[in-house]
Amino acid sequence: MTADIHTTPLSGTSAPPAEKPTGRSRRPGRFGVHIFLMAVTLGFLTPLLLAVYASLRPYEETAEHGYFSFPKSLSFDYYRQAYSDSGMGKYFTNTLLIAVPAVLVTLFLAAFVAFAVSRLRLRGGMVLLMLFTAGNLLPPQVLVTPLYVLFLKIPLPWWMSDSLTLYDSYWAIIIVNVGFQIGFCVFVLANFMRTLPQEILEAAIVDGAGVWTQFWRVTLPLCRPALAALGTLEFTWIYNDFLWALIFISNPDKLPITSSLNNLRGQFFTDYNLLAAGSVLVALPTVLVFLLLQRHFIAGLTLGSSKG
Repeated sequence: MTADIHTTPLSGTSAPPAEKPTGRSRRPGRFGVHIFLMAVTLGFLTPLLLAVYASLRPYEETAEHGYFSFPKSLSFDYYRQAYSDSGMGKYFTNTLLIAVPAVLVTLFLAAFVAFAVSRLRLRGGMVLLMLFTAGNLLPPQVLVTPLYVLFLKIPLPWWMSDSLTLYDSYWAIIIVNVGFQIGFCVFVLANFMRTLPQEILEAAIVDGAGVWTQFWRVTLPLCRPALAALGTLEFTWIYNDFLWALIFISNPDKLPITSSLNNLRGQFFTDYNLLAAGSVLVALPTVLVFLLLQRHFIAGLTLGSSKG
């Protein structure tokens, strides 16, 4: 005769841990996310891929069979023609003379303001930050006429401007871009600097560091990922600007690279495959800048994502 033995857990012993969800249970959700991201990426890349595809085909072929037909021949002839016919080298130099100083001045001034607002105990710091942020809400088209009249009345020496005024000079485009972009940069940098440990700044103060040392040697090196991300975005925006140069520059030899595409448009006929090749050439420098700063750009976008 056997007796049933009922085992009970000993006191003080914990229950066995719950089973972790296996990879199979999470796979359908992750698969759907990947499908969605691939669809969004394809939607953004489709216009660029179509432009590259059209730039490699003769216009007569696409006019007869359509842009979505299979190609009979592919060549880079349109790229050589677009570069030579539009004078792209000269316009690219003009763009660098505008974009590089504008980006550097914008980041430098924005870092100053962000440090004062976020790291120094200033009265009205939050109000100042709100004012800089509110500047981005003003439509730029509203200021076109006042700035045009103002730049015509501001004199410059001959070595700074051929027109002896701020109008029709690179300085006008640089000032406008700095004025409109600094608010966004101050907002991003101020929020990033608030995430830096306060103990680092306090240790520098104990060691006798002044305000300039706290900014230049302590805070600014820690902001390198954020500055790289902002630098990439700002260079792309200023590089692709077309409105301000069209309004404030009258000399065709001073126009930026976005204006060179107009040289590829005929009066009665436009070869859109040639125009596509020129557009791809114009976009290459921004792609190159992103590839060079890709690691810092992604690090700047993901800052704070793992903090509680």
